[in-house]
Amino acid sequence: MRHNVKGRKLNRTAAHRKMMYRNMITSLFKHERITTTVPKAKEVRIVAEKMITFAKKGDLHSRRQAARKVMEPGILQKLFEEIGPRYAERSGGYTRIMRLGPRKGDNAELAILELVDNTARPKSLDSKKRSKARRILKAEEKAEAVAALTEEEVTEEVTDAVTEEVADTDEDKKED
Repeated sequence: MRHNVKGRKLNRTAAHRKMMYRNMITSLFKHERITTTVPKAKEVRIVAEKMITFAKKGDLHSRRQAARKVMEPGILQKLFEEIGPRYAERSGGYTRIMRLGPRKGDNAELAILELVDNTARPKSLDSKKRSKARRILKAEEKAEAVAALTEEEVTEEVTDAVTEEVADTDEDKKED
């Protein structure tokens, strides 16, 4: 039985595991959303919520404890100045894990670990087919707009353009 034995080993040495958690926490606070496997997300969530609790306290001792886990000073500053005050009224549950499904290469279960009420939005990348279809639709809309013009409007626009050019050439001749 595993009495008083918490945490997953994730098939890594202790040093590797701790460093991986530090890197993932730093990335989480930097981007406010990361994609990883479900077991890693569950373990990182535990440490990340402790860091946000330290940021809510905001004192020097809490900052030093958080500095042990957060790898970049700029991200530590963001944690204490932006993220901590954002969750001042919340008493826990600062992160969310959303399952994505299996990864193609090794069938590992993927998940998104993100901060609740985050400002990060997923990037919407168009595939080649969608971007090509979008260009075709725009071209069709322009063609429809041109086709919607009546013959009278077209002739009026052409005559206006011709008269402007004639007037410009007449002015040039007068100046010479």
